[in-house]
Amino acid sequence: MIKVNIKEKQIVIKGHANYDELGKDIVCASVSSMVITTVNAILRIDNEAIKYSDTDGVIIDIIKDNEIVNKLIINLISLLEDLKKQYPKYIEIRRC
Repeated sequence: MIKVNIKEKQIVIKGHANYDELGKDIVCASVSSMVITTVNAILRIDNEAIKYSDTDGVIIDIIKDNEIVNKLIINLISLLEDLKKQYPKYIEIRRC
């Protein structure tokens, strides 16, 4: 199961969906695409707005609080929540 922990200034995503075998897991692929697209968009707008690590899961630390970054983060969370509705056994979202 993919576990998403959302804090005020941080998003942590860990685990694997195990929806299908490695390379065919559409839930993992969806989460990866959402996160990579969001991170890349934020970094192109402001390279110092977030810190991003993918060594132990994915950790996004929100450094700068501005309208565009906030909208992109809200969009990411909304996309993850929509995915959870479609695949509730494979993704868990907690707000801390």
